[in-house]
Amino acid sequence: MTQAATILGCAGPTLLPEEKRFFSEAQPWGFILFTRNINDPAQITALTSELRNAVGWAAPVLIDQEGGRVQRMRGPYWRDWHPPLDMVAKASDPARALYLRYRLIAEELRAVGIDVQCGPTADVARDATHAFLQNRLYGFDPDTVIDLSNAVAEGLTDGGIHPVVKHIPGHGAATVDSHHDLPRVSLDRDTLDETDFAVFEQMDHIMMGMTAHVVFEEIDPELPATLSPKVMKVIREDIDFDGLLMTDDLSMGALPGTIGERAAAARKAGCDMILHCNGDRAEMEQVLENCGRLSGAAQARADTVIARRPEVQPLDIQAAEADLSALLGGEVYV
Repeated sequence: MTQAATILGCAGPTLLPEEKRFFSEAQPWGFILFTRNINDPAQITALTSELRNAVGWAAPVLIDQEGGRVQRMRGPYWRDWHPPLDMVAKASDPARALYLRYRLIAEELRAVGIDVQCGPTADVARDATHAFLQNRLYGFDPDTVIDLSNAVAEGLTDGGIHPVVKHIPGHGAATVDSHHDLPRVSLDRDTLDETDFAVFEQMDHIMMGMTAHVVFEEIDPELPATLSPKVMKVIREDIDFDGLLMTDDLSMGALPGTIGERAAAARKAGCDMILHCNGDRAEMEQVLENCGRLSGAAQARADTVIARRPEVQPLDIQAAEADLSALLGGEVYV
């Protein structure tokens, strides 16, 4: 059976019988976990197993474990982390520090059955970048962001975790929070090509990407990137990103229309995969009615992701922790 072109959330820390039946029939390609799904290591391990058993195969399980404000797994069972931009400012070697940070995060994710991390967050920060995003980023110029995004991706893949680069083609120039409002970017195309777009041109080795709910007025003054065929053409042809492209969360306030309309529009625009995170059954049914099944190029990209799951490289955890602490002047994580 082909999978539905969607990644879905579940309601709580255990999978209810009706959810098992729903997912078994729906056959989403993957799942995503949020704080509401997290209690302790044994519980997450059981939940990821239940989710995969529901669809009958080793479906990807995603999470946002960036550190700082956006980390679903926290103490006492897991390490707590500085916001990424704060760690970059503190570290004597930011690339090495971020590599170690995400290599250790990968260990924690893999141990509970999670195999995809939504990051690196490869947007270029500005002084005016909205506070919801700014300290989740790595730098204020393209070269720095490219270097540090690659370090993050390498740390994850060395730990057996697929990275998802976000937010294509760039969210850093947005000055409002796309969870609530629709950001509009009025920068000219040359500036975009030299900054935000330049970063994602160097991310084509990452097999999965996530879109930005942002209007780029120079390209499409009406539709946000997630729903815009014009922006999708830029992503695929100019930025030349050929990986599996998923939407950012479809339930965010930036997008117009019903959930079903958003799903249909995103797929029509060129997104391979619909991401819906809140676990609301009625909304998920709307997504499923409108996202379609994987086929063609989207199916091929999804198959490539599964076939090329990264192999875990050896790690001395105590040595990695000591190395990271030294890079932070003796401080650990928070």
